[in-house]
Amino acid sequence: MHNNAPVIAIEEHYWDAELARHFPGGENKSHVQDLLTEIGDVRLRAMDEAGIDIQVLSHGAPAAQKLPPEIAVDLTKRTNDRLAEACAKYPSRFAAFAALPTPVPEQAALELERCIKELGFKGAMIHGLTNGLFIDDKRFWPIFEVAEKLDVPIYLHPSVPNSDVTKLYYDDYANEFPTVIRPAWGFTVETATVAIRLILSRALEKYSKLQIILGHLGETLPFLLWRVNQALARPGQKPLDFRKTFCEHFHVTTSGFFSTPALMCTMLELGINRIMFAVDYPYVVNQDGMDWINQLQLSPDDKRKLVGENARKLLKL
Repeated sequence: MHNNAPVIAIEEHYWDAELARHFPGGENKSHVQDLLTEIGDVRLRAMDEAGIDIQVLSHGAPAAQKLPPEIAVDLTKRTNDRLAEACAKYPSRFAAFAALPTPVPEQAALELERCIKELGFKGAMIHGLTNGLFIDDKRFWPIFEVAEKLDVPIYLHPSVPNSDVTKLYYDDYANEFPTVIRPAWGFTVETATVAIRLILSRALEKYSKLQIILGHLGETLPFLLWRVNQALARPGQKPLDFRKTFCEHFHVTTSGFFSTPALMCTMLELGINRIMFAVDYPYVVNQDGMDWINQLQLSPDDKRKLVGENARKLLKL
């Protein structure tokens, strides 16, 4: 508890053994692989030591977005069922975001509905492109329809950028700085692009109550809102209030981004009610996140919202 409020971390990852086996080689190697595959005593001990009450679990990248369509549906269902079983062992400590078999969009929408209604999940997480397609493609809009109807958010999470992008933008430095493709920069560019395209597609006009979550304090977009909005208002553009749309439909988390100046910028753009605590466990250490939270100079009300109250309301925990 922090200031008498439960601490809820909402971008905390794990790997399902069966799903992870479909991504052999470098893509699913990780220095924290043992922690990713554990949902139990080790994870709970790390939460307790840092002072985190609840983790919202989600499958880490790569996930169902890169599966072949012919196996995606059944494999993703088994993955979600196993996650539900893991959460049921510790119902006061874990909640979950669904994995979705987006290679088969209509079935992904049905799986979202099943996970919310039958398994008690709190939303869904989508990792990057689906076999080369951005999520704004209208084939995926049935997912948005279900999410809006059930009043649950979609979390847009990074994945490894398209191979052509990686080759052109990052290969020169990838050997010396392998994280430049991933959290140092590539993830941010990829996921910010996904979010921008979603707004440009006008899907959020059609699904006017749909709520979207971005990690890493919004993948730089809160800092860029004024400029993007001003540029899109210049002559020759179709009318679109980008800044208003973002501020009404997007929430952001602190996952792996414990910067007070960046938080202040995000608060000024979005307001504290749309910012939620996350660590990005196990890629980031729980204690680092809580040490930062503990030294933040926020009002007690704002800090309660940040550490758990906003997540509790959005996810109906």
